[in-house]
Amino acid sequence: MTPAIEVSALSFAYPGGRITLYGVSFTLHADESVGLVGPNGAGKTSLFLCLTGVLPPRSGIVRVAGLDVRDPAQRKRLPGSVGIVFQDSDDQLFEATVRDDVAFGPLNLGSPPEEVRLRIAEALAQVGMVGHEDRVPFHLSGGEKRRVALAGVLAMRPTVLLLDEPTMFLDPRARRELAALLPTLPGAKLIATHDLEFVVSTCPRVLILDAGRLVAEGPTREIFADATLMERHGLEVPWSLRKQEKNLATDEHR
Repeated sequence: MTPAIEVSALSFAYPGGRITLYGVSFTLHADESVGLVGPNGAGKTSLFLCLTGVLPPRSGIVRVAGLDVRDPAQRKRLPGSVGIVFQDSDDQLFEATVRDDVAFGPLNLGSPPEEVRLRIAEALAQVGMVGHEDRVPFHLSGGEKRRVALAGVLAMRPTVLLLDEPTMFLDPRARRELAALLPTLPGAKLIATHDLEFVVSTCPRVLILDAGRLVAEGPTREIFADATLMERHGLEVPWSLRKQEKNLATDEHR
């Protein structure tokens, strides 16, 4: 099967020569959920912008949903296959009603009215927001805004979802609801976040990016439990794994 995301030897530099990505390579398969973590300035946002075709790679191969982002004709087809959910939902919600916000993407794809209505109903059902169609997006709670922003992306029926700091501004209840929701959604998911506990609960595999380089990848619990590795790259072992290790040590002592 064609990988959902295929990145090989990707390098990127902003105008002026500042290089932010160096030879990054990884693959993401269909329906796989993978975490992308690293300290501030690691290059996570630059990587996301390269994956969506917003920023042109300096070198390397980048294919998303089977499309070569460096090819102008294929790049134009990316919005129908790749969806991105921004850090701040207010940056993604701009229509007068929830219905209009979710309809925006399909309408811009040229979908007929009946198809748009079907996609709105389908997307809102996926995120548990049926019955909220006529509400004003800016009157919603943080968790509700995140769900509507996600619905707007799902209405495009993407095969790849990019989520940038999805738990930002969420209270504990909304965070738990999002963690429960994501595994039910179709498509491959790449989740960039500083919330390592969220990665533990939602992503079996993780990538660690630091100073523009992919420094580690593998099973989340195995990578995150390596205290030396985590400290070297400005991260900490999540509390849940430290607690688990402590409990195991206590059981062995007994």
